[in-house]
Amino acid sequence: MAVVDVTELKPLLPARTGLLGLDLGEKTIGVAVSDISLTIASPLELVNKTKFTKEAEHLFSLMKKRDASGIVIGLPVNMDGTEGPRCQSVRAFARNLLRLRDLPIAFWDERWSSSVMNRFLIEEADLTRAKRAEVIDRSAAAYILQGALDRIRGME
Repeated sequence: MAVVDVTELKPLLPARTGLLGLDLGEKTIGVAVSDISLTIASPLELVNKTKFTKEAEHLFSLMKKRDASGIVIGLPVNMDGTEGPRCQSVRAFARNLLRLRDLPIAFWDERWSSSVMNRFLIEEADLTRAKRAEVIDRSAAAYILQGALDRIRGME
């Protein structure tokens, strides 16, 4: 398979399987998972980046445990809509995943994910800076995945 538009993702998924959502940072990968009805995204965990193959195998293991058959990756587009070096890095990560496993992958514009989740964690959850650091990436992954799920459901 290849990277597809999020609107083309659902028909490529086997019935009753979900999606993994990823927020790729420099040092960590925030991971979220959807339910099998592709309705709700939930934060799952934070993966420390080490070696790509090890990270990929861990993600594939999470997919198996959570009945996920596709991935949505946050694409860090610049505020003006252009793509910089971080986007190139995210696209390379997706290409490398596809070299290891044949699965559908889609990108989702993540311009506001971290700032929205950070504001929520401050204002609504009243978390300290240290606590926010622990949950921001996986919460951002859930925000990214939820946006994609909402778009997929809007297509039905």
